Amino acid sequence: MKQRYWILLGISLITLAACGNSQEKQTSESNSQSSQTLASSNSSQEVASSSTQAEADTSSSSEASQAGQVSQDAAYNGSYYYVEGKYGPVIIVNKKHPLASSYAPGEDPTALASFLELLANMQAQGFAVSNQYSGFRSYETQASLYQNYVNQDGQANADRYSARPGYSEHQTGLAFDLIDTAGNLLTEPTACQWLAQHAHEYGFVVRYLEGKEASTGYMPESWHIRYVGQEATEIYQSGLTLEEYYGVEGGDYAQ
Repeated sequence: MKQRYWILLGISLITLAACGNSQEKQTSESNSQSSQTLASSNSSQEVASSSTQAEADTSSSSEASQAGQVSQDAAYNGSYYYVEGKYGPVIIVNKKHPLASSYAPGEDPTALASFLELLANMQAQGFAVSNQYSGFRSYETQASLYQNYVNQDGQANADRYSARPGYSEHQTGLAFDLIDTAGNLLTEPTACQWLAQHAHEYGFVVRYLEGKEASTGYMPESWHIRYVGQEATEIYQSGLTLEEYYGVEGGDYAQ
């Protein structure tokens, strides 16, 4: 009887040990499955996050492109640099993009007609704007004018408000300076504000804006407007300079 008791006890202990091993195996497998599920979840979240970021970057790039802020190199045709605008080529003239000394087109007929229309409208509204203006300048005229300013104020100062010969927008025949009835460049605040807000309606932009010297290379000039045609309204609404809008290099001279 005692022998039978010990045999039964031994069988019971073996059975309990087997059950314990089975439970440990199930617990281990359960923990392993939980870890795999968590890892898979984290991986899915990372993929989703990367996808969302990629979509955001694409959207941002698309918005910049639609605004006209797309970097491009200006091409040179032997006379001037230009970029392809929305409605055709746009001449670029600044301290990084000079004109050929021989380029002398005179005043552009379309630009001149639009300028005279703008001028007549300002006068009709009572602004003290003269019929006199500064339009086309040849390379030689700009060279003489610039040298006078250098002699008067020194080259560093002159470079902030006067273009070196070959670097003036006036040589393109597309730029005009408005003059008041006293014979001075237009600076009267109300007239200049009107010009800034309405020049684009005639195809012009105020070329040298306040706070944009690092982009344009020049001090603000409320009187200097540049004809660009149909795209002027979009440039005006963007609040950008030509350099910023078309993504071309601006700023100071290379040397």
